[in-house]
Amino acid sequence: MESTLACLAAWMPRQRWYAAKGRPPALRLVAWWDAPAVAGAESDAGATFEARVRTFLVADDGSQPSVLYQVPVVARATAGVDASADHIIGSPEPGTTYIDGPFDPAYSRALLEIVTRGGAGEGPDAVAVGQPIRTVAPDGVARTAAVLSGEQSNTSIIYRGDGAMPIICKVFRQLHAGLNPDIELQSALADAGSTHVPRAVGSVDGTWPGTGGTPVSGSLAFAQEFLPGVEDAWRVALHAAARGEDFRDRARALGAATADVHLSLAELFPIRPCAPSDRAATTATWHRRLGIAISEVPAIADRRAAIETVYARAMEVAWPPLQRIHGDYHLGQVLQDPHRGWVLLDFEGEPLRPMAERIQPDLALRDVAGMLRSFDYVAGSIRLDRPDRGEAVRDWAQRSRAAFVEGYAATSGETGDEDSPLLAALELDKAVYEAIYEARNRPTWVTIPLRAIARLVDGPARVG
Repeated sequence: MESTLACLAAWMPRQRWYAAKGRPPALRLVAWWDAPAVAGAESDAGATFEARVRTFLVADDGSQPSVLYQVPVVARATAGVDASADHIIGSPEPGTTYIDGPFDPAYSRALLEIVTRGGAGEGPDAVAVGQPIRTVAPDGVARTAAVLSGEQSNTSIIYRGDGAMPIICKVFRQLHAGLNPDIELQSALADAGSTHVPRAVGSVDGTWPGTGGTPVSGSLAFAQEFLPGVEDAWRVALHAAARGEDFRDRARALGAATADVHLSLAELFPIRPCAPSDRAATTATWHRRLGIAISEVPAIADRRAAIETVYARAMEVAWPPLQRIHGDYHLGQVLQDPHRGWVLLDFEGEPLRPMAERIQPDLALRDVAGMLRSFDYVAGSIRLDRPDRGEAVRDWAQRSRAAFVEGYAATSGETGDEDSPLLAALELDKAVYEAIYEARNRPTWVTIPLRAIARLVDGPARVG
């Protein structure tokens, strides 16, 4: 097993879903299980499926707190391996090569089987159990599998077959105890008849040793309807802004869809009043994040007093009840379907927040603030490449933001107020977070949140 961990330690830091870049992992094997055998899995277009499919749960104790990763692996005889070098983990024993599971047909077929038909994968310290939700195709329908490119914190496999509903199955790379909110919220919304989320297909639950060896359970994978041939709202909005197209009608419809999802979540899950302790915790987070931002982005320091004034203004008004929300809402989390309108995805919440925080009721306005920042990012990204378009895209963003808030207010029944002190504070906190992120990852983009911070402290309604 030490040779397996050594291979993983060399391979994992190169993966997009690995969280602790810049230092070597300190890996510890927590558990593993083997996938159940798939009946009739002999070949697809002549490909052999004679391979061992095993999923490792590996803790990286170099992170604080420790991070638990799910690493599906397909072991094949080295002589017969036909895989890209990018997807080869290594050879922990002579004559055997480990391949990253989602990129091997043996794993993709085993995953589809367990998530749509049920069954269990077992190991000495863990078990994985499929939880099918709906029948998706008649028996015998063959599906091709392809990994979705560009993902960050998870790995998703898209399955297509003639006459069958396309499926996308997300494999959670970082694991947490408890039901993942992506499964919990989307499944509840779909079951309630919401047209603003894809239909759920099934999931995989796991049990493994937790702290002190006590068994814990959590979510391993989630399959849902895949909508082919559609674009996410970021690309739709970016193209519209670049061409100078009026986006107000679509932004207004997006605001209405967002409010409709919020209303459904408030009916499906408990809501509670916002207590003084909730307000105190939220504002403490604002100030803590501001302190970090000033240390990493010194340009913010001159506006500290003005930022804190915006935060103080939010404390002077009443806060609405808390409810379940999306939690990481932006244009990239929404698809434009020509038949269903706007469809929301990825209800996991912010990946860097602890799961215990992500499943708590929160302010619905946090999602509104996230989307307003996303419109600003459309304008800002165009301005980076075309400074001469600055005024035009600034006006485009302002009109789109206002229309989004109008649509949200009309459906939610709340008064549309883009200058709300609470909304202004939430958007400002988001911009402060963005400044930290951009300084660490895309320094040339830090001007986008810095301009937003300047505008928000001078007048929340102005963007550009």
